[in-house]
Amino acid sequence: MSTVLLTPPTAEPVSLAEAKLHLRVEDNADDVLIGALISATRVQAEHDTRRSLVTQTWQLVLDRFPSPATNNAYGNWYGPQWGINPGPITIERQDGKTGFEIYLGHTPIIAITSIVFVDQDGLIQTLDPTAYKLDNVTEPSRLVPSFGSSWPVARAEINSVTITFTCGYGLPSKVPEGIKRWMLLHIGAMYENRESVLTGRGMSIVPMPFIDSLLEPYRIREF
Repeated sequence: MSTVLLTPPTAEPVSLAEAKLHLRVEDNADDVLIGALISATRVQAEHDTRRSLVTQTWQLVLDRFPSPATNNAYGNWYGPQWGINPGPITIERQDGKTGFEIYLGHTPIIAITSIVFVDQDGLIQTLDPTAYKLDNVTEPSRLVPSFGSSWPVARAEINSVTITFTCGYGLPSKVPEGIKRWMLLHIGAMYENRESVLTGRGMSIVPMPFIDSLLEPYRIREF
């Protein structure tokens, strides 16, 4: 399983003007540097939280659709103990999962663009949007088959399933303020300390744990 960035965000959560105001910089001499620091800090925030901030497009590539019969030793998924034909999504395991979930990183998900797979005959098929449902309430977001159905069988080869989706909070103004504050503080630290090692200045950088705690409410830790 891997994700590929197709379309990067066209704006940053923190604008150049906001960053310069925070840094108390009035001239334009360092605009390129500050812009690069904004982008780098946004990427780090997204990595640490497992979220996307401003709208962007990604692809999730899988070797097959998840199946509880193969993934979770549910050989009797449709057996008598489950009823005559309960449908896979109606049955949950003890951990509350069905085994059909496809977990998407880069929460929040705006929309699923397409689910494309290679069928057993080697033909490329696009799954009908009515065949699956996006759960954008749970974090991380997840895809499941529509009620009473299951995922189709994809060809047994690598990268046979491709899910394309847009994600992020939308506009920069919609990004949570805690994440933006974290970004500004890290931009300030990198701007003032542009080398990884400080020599000849008689000073050191003191860690400030409260800064990273700003991201704690937004971290997605488990899939």
